[in-house]
Amino acid sequence: MNREPIIRIENVYKSFGHVKAVAGVSLEVYPGEVVVIIGPSGGGKSTLLRCINKLETIDRGRIIVDGHSIGETKQINKVRAEIGMVFQLFNLFPHLTALENIVLAQRRVRHRKHKRAEEIAHQQLAKVGIAEKWNSYPSQLSGGQQQRVAIARALAMDPKIMLFDEPTSALDPEMIKGVLDVMLDLAREGMTMVVVSHEMGFVRAAADRVALLDEGALVEVTTPERLFDSPEQERTKQFLSQILH
Repeated sequence: MNREPIIRIENVYKSFGHVKAVAGVSLEVYPGEVVVIIGPSGGGKSTLLRCINKLETIDRGRIIVDGHSIGETKQINKVRAEIGMVFQLFNLFPHLTALENIVLAQRRVRHRKHKRAEEIAHQQLAKVGIAEKWNSYPSQLSGGQQQRVAIARALAMDPKIMLFDEPTSALDPEMIKGVLDVMLDLAREGMTMVVVSHEMGFVRAAADRVALLDEGALVEVTTPERLFDSPEQERTKQFLSQILH
């Protein structure tokens, strides 16, 4: 593994009014690594993720992504073009087909010719296992299929990093496996991923490291093996006892 981190989070703080969403977090993510952020609801996980591509502006500290300091760079759109983000809710345009949703960003951000953008869109839909749904509108797709379109759209941009913000939390239980399988495939291919998730099966199968965030603070960063077998912090043990049955 390249020892130069592709994401470096240094002593980051972010508040909303009196609420400290992120409180002095430092974390590094290396190329090809899968880091899963876990923790109780309201613990700051999604906020931290959104700070990485400046969807939220940090109050203090520094985030460096692929050599660019996110708070200082004048080229935030250029940096964002290298970061794919998949949200809890799929954020697809309802008036566009699956194919058109994937083509649009390529045309606008990557300035690809329409034919080339369509070829890539078809390839990515095949990659996420729904090649035959290219002409379907979001309303004609299940939640799991919509989320796979959203992943295909992000991948079509050739990102260096993928951020996933609780990508399965809005899905029915039977839809979750298909989305997690796509993410597992990406992990096996060496995609750098930061994932906010409650899916402990995914943590076991795909994570290189796991970070527990609670009340905005980093409680523990460890490997999946150590997390489940011998967590160091009492707060980690408490959290796991509530979610592992």
